[in-house]
Amino acid sequence: MSSDRVRSSSLTWRRLCGCCWWASRVKRSSEPIDSSGQTLMVPFSSRGTSCLTSDRAPDSTETEEQESSQTQESEETWSEEKTLVPLWAPKLSSRAVPACQSNQFLGPEGHVDIELIDESANRYSVHFPMAGFYLWPVTGLGFLVTAPVTVRIAFDSWGQHLDLKLQHEKQWVVAGPLFDVSVEPEGVITEIHLPHIISLPANEVDISWFHVAHFKDEGMVLERPARVEPFYAVLENPSFSLMGILLRIVSGTGVSVPITSTALIYYHFHPEDTKFHLYLIPSDSSLIKAIDDEEAKFHGVRLQTSPPVDPLNFGSRYIVSGSAHLEIMPQELKLSYRSPGETQVFSKVFAGRIKEPIVLEVTEKRHKTLVWRTLVKPVELQFQAASAPPALSVVAFMKEHRRHLQARLGDLNGILDDLQDNEVLTEEEKELVQQSPTQQRKNETLLKMVERKGPQALEILFKSLNQRDPYLMSYLSQQSL
Repeated sequence: MSSDRVRSSSLTWRRLCGCCWWASRVKRSSEPIDSSGQTLMVPFSSRGTSCLTSDRAPDSTETEEQESSQTQESEETWSEEKTLVPLWAPKLSSRAVPACQSNQFLGPEGHVDIELIDESANRYSVHFPMAGFYLWPVTGLGFLVTAPVTVRIAFDSWGQHLDLKLQHEKQWVVAGPLFDVSVEPEGVITEIHLPHIISLPANEVDISWFHVAHFKDEGMVLERPARVEPFYAVLENPSFSLMGILLRIVSGTGVSVPITSTALIYYHFHPEDTKFHLYLIPSDSSLIKAIDDEEAKFHGVRLQTSPPVDPLNFGSRYIVSGSAHLEIMPQELKLSYRSPGETQVFSKVFAGRIKEPIVLEVTEKRHKTLVWRTLVKPVELQFQAASAPPALSVVAFMKEHRRHLQARLGDLNGILDDLQDNEVLTEEEKELVQQSPTQQRKNETLLKMVERKGPQALEILFKSLNQRDPYLMSYLSQQSL
């Protein structure tokens, strides 16, 4: 496929999947990173020194051809842009694209599955089978390819590579996730779209502030993106490494950086005092995943909420408030970027026994502007299991969550007593479970025994689990919804 056909395919697919093509395109700046033309050297964490180098400025012929191409494309897509804005803009801000799962890319002929090759390292692999544009909607990461290619992607932490002191001294602002990308074969990817969290269009943001940071053996190398769009920046004919978007703010400007953000709320059931955890964070998919994983360890269940409608500002402080009877600690949150590996700041909200709907609000402290509000009704929580579902539903539930039950069940003594009292297990079978060498082996033995005894036995186990471990069953129930 020729480069013109690939670019046409990319343009068409962007229209179809809503990839920010509706926004006005931003011309690439030809201004070098250092006006003196010299290489800049700065230290950063764990690597000693870092080279900050600029990409070359395009010559006049390249510039004319690029502007001509952009003008033609702009004319071709003007009618589509006007209709795409109201249709896709709300979905783009929350990274939600219809009918695509989180472990899939959208490609020119439909969905392409992503393989998780190392869960502990957040490392994934995907094979693009043909030329075209491919988008990972949940992250905003995209590739324009000219031939079949395998891409390996891992999420990394800025804190391990960019020294905090350097961020303050050089006025660097982390503006998106940090990806470790490798490809095979090389030379077939003509564009990579790297997601950013800076709110565009916004008069306060200078496009020349955007840089792509590459972390290599020789240090940190800076490259200007070819163009910057809402939600992503584009590198053309990229080299691959550990890479992400940085924003460099000129010292003394006093500018507050507007960002797209999200509010996450998790509930933790307790019969006497239900509590919620409220996070206010940048809209970075790697942060959201890290928080999801951490909350899941303690059976926290994320409730569906909308993000703030208007952009929020880095460094600003926000007040969390709500219904009169709520206890909130702390009441003040500062919007900042903490890498996925760091502890994330949140407010605990203690709600007691929830019998009536509760309101939660977030207000900007300085101007007292309401930026986010949600209503939580008791029916949403689904934490009580007052009556067991029919036997078939129990069988399906236990089958769906068998792996989680085997890994997460704790003390089995009360459950074993319940099963023996209901004549599901004999004394000998109970002792056989207890004699297993590890907790997971105990869980596995118990589940196998009950499964062999049929749906009625599974229903009795289900009731016992709801009584003995309501936190775990609440969490699993929410995953099934």
